[in-house]
Amino acid sequence: MAAVSNKISNGLKLILFTIVLGAVSGGVIWCFLKAVAVCSGLFRQTLSTDSFSFLPIIICGALGAVVGVLHRKYGDYPDELSVVMNRIKKEKYYDYRHILPMIVCAFVPLVCLASVGPEAALTGIIAALCYWTGDNVSFAKNNSAQYSEIGEAVALGQLFHSPLFGIFAVEETPDGEDGGVIPALTRGQKLLYYALSVGASFLVVGLLNRLFGEAMEGFPSFSDVTIDTYDYVMMLIYIPVGVLIRFVFEFFEKVTKNAAGHIPVIIREAACGIVIGFTVIAFPMAMSSGEEEMAHLMGTFTEYVPASLALICVIKLFMTAFCINFGMKGGHFFPLIFSCTCMGFALSSLIFSQPAVHAPFAAAVICATVLGAMLKKPVAVSLLLLLCFPMRLLLCIFVCAAIGSRLGTLFCRTTD
Repeated sequence: MAAVSNKISNGLKLILFTIVLGAVSGGVIWCFLKAVAVCSGLFRQTLSTDSFSFLPIIICGALGAVVGVLHRKYGDYPDELSVVMNRIKKEKYYDYRHILPMIVCAFVPLVCLASVGPEAALTGIIAALCYWTGDNVSFAKNNSAQYSEIGEAVALGQLFHSPLFGIFAVEETPDGEDGGVIPALTRGQKLLYYALSVGASFLVVGLLNRLFGEAMEGFPSFSDVTIDTYDYVMMLIYIPVGVLIRFVFEFFEKVTKNAAGHIPVIIREAACGIVIGFTVIAFPMAMSSGEEEMAHLMGTFTEYVPASLALICVIKLFMTAFCINFGMKGGHFFPLIFSCTCMGFALSSLIFSQPAVHAPFAAAVICATVLGAMLKKPVAVSLLLLLCFPMRLLLCIFVCAAIGSRLGTLFCRTTD
């Protein structure tokens, strides 16, 4: 009887803990993104003057040097999303000792409008907080790796406004392979606790948004899409273009990573800041994570010539790889979605007499192909892209993501 009572008590504690974990994660994400929005808004004001100003260049160069000093002393923060997830799954630990430098190094690139997204920053911060809790709260100690997986899933679901996308972060560890002191949570238990945690997270974020305004607007969504026979035929062009974009980005990553390895860290990151400063003045459409820029283009892309839209796409791809490898780090999902959408706009403008009708379909196919080639998870890509595209395109997005995943794998084998 005592054993049953103890089991029920532990189960209730676990439920309560996961709810608190979700609420705290949601609050941390909201506060971080709100601070980024306020500070980046102030930075954008320095760009609003008609006359050329060196102030953005000076600000970005100085902040880049600060990040370089922190990287030299504490490590190359923030870790990319894949690195964070792999450490949790393989090492069952994520070092939280340098969480303050981690937050600064994650915060500065976003404020400077570097071409990176917030997902790398926030998943690292959430993982660090989960392991700090595991080391300091006796109840959480034995399951800190599993709590961290749930925390990561909550962060991804919250960042991409897609709770279903976060499920993939807790589904990947097979039942019984956690390696903790007590038996691992089963997949069903993880999904249950994730549902409780993400529910608490969205509740807290919704409350904070209501009280203090949106922390991050998120990517704008195409409200509707028209599809005809010509659109399906054009997939024969859109899918190869998506594969090409993937390999152009991979090429830029290799070139910038190789170049960065030959430059001392502080000089490299100060130079990165200076380049970012110049770029936000000369090509502001190709900077930041891309949400505001995409909202602008959705209503005005027909005013651009197709070549300029394609150029924005290529500059965005280069600046994303450059910022990440030269030290002003962050995620690449949001910038890539923006780049692919730009190329979709360019191709629809080039081919159709009424590009506004066909652009959403073109953008969806290219985005799905590129992200499918990168993630190799067509279902996850499909759920992620519902952030931007209507449900009607779900099947088409899944098919294109699956094709992109397959083509990406085949080409990787060929080039290895």
